Amino acid sequence: MIDIHMHILFGVDDGPQTIEETMRILEIAHSEGITDIIATSHALHPQYHVAADEVRSQVRLLNDIIESSNLGITLHSGQEIRLAEDIVDKLKEKTLLTMADSRYILLELPSGSVPHYTTSIIQKLLAEGVTPVIAHPERNRGIAEKPERLERLVRAGALAQITAGSVAGSFGKNIQKLSLQLLEANLIHLYGSDAHNTTVRPPLFEKGLDVMEKKKLGEYADLVLENNSQLLKNERLTILETEVLHKTKKWWFF
Repeated sequence: MIDIHMHILFGVDDGPQTIEETMRILEIAHSEGITDIIATSHALHPQYHVAADEVRSQVRLLNDIIESSNLGITLHSGQEIRLAEDIVDKLKEKTLLTMADSRYILLELPSGSVPHYTTSIIQKLLAEGVTPVIAHPERNRGIAEKPERLERLVRAGALAQITAGSVAGSFGKNIQKLSLQLLEANLIHLYGSDAHNTTVRPPLFEKGLDVMEKKKLGEYADLVLENNSQLLKNERLTILETEVLHKTKKWWFF
C-alpha cells in the first residue's frame, strides 16, 4: 500500500525531530503494509518551509538507511504546499515539488477557511498540466461549515485526500462523521496518514481502512488505495461523480 501524505523527514518541520523517531514511524508503516511513502514536508506554510533541495537530499539519505534496514519501504519526494497566489510561478521555477515527480501536487488550504481565490489557483494549475490534491479537507473549518465548498473545488478540477486519523476518529467524532460523509458523496479521491510522530499523530493507516469497512464503505477504501497507486505511477485516477449527480458514473482525470 502507498501512503501519499506523511511528515517523515526529521528536524525540518512539525514532524519527527530525530532520525530515530523517523525510523520508529517507518517501522509502524512497515507493520501496516506500507511499501511506498511520499514525504510531504510543509512548504510555504506560515511556520515552516522545507526547501525542495532539502527534501530530495533527506529522501536519498533515508532511502539508503531503509535499504540497509530491510524495511521494504521506498520514500518519494513531495511537499504539502500551502495555498499561495504565486504557486504556479514557483512550480515553473522548480522551487516547489510535485508528488513523487508526478503531475499532482498536495495543496493545503488555511485551516479556517477556503480563500476566495482558491478556484482561480486551481484553474491556473490545471492550465499548466498540474492537478492539485486538497489535503485533509475534512479538517478545514470552512468546509466543515459548508461541505459544498469542497464540492465546488472538485467541480473546478481539484482532487481531495482524506486523513486516516480523521476516519479513525482521532480528531473527534465530528471530523470523523464529516469524513465519512465526504467519502459517501464521492468528494474524496485519495488517502494518506498525515503522520507526524508515533504518539499524537501516528500513521493509523490500517485503522482508518478498518473503519471504512465497518461502516460498509469498503468500495471507497478500495478506490482511494487504487488511486494512491495510480498517482505514484503518474497515471490517471478513477473519479466518481459527486452524489448529487450520478453516484455510480465514472469519469477519468489525468
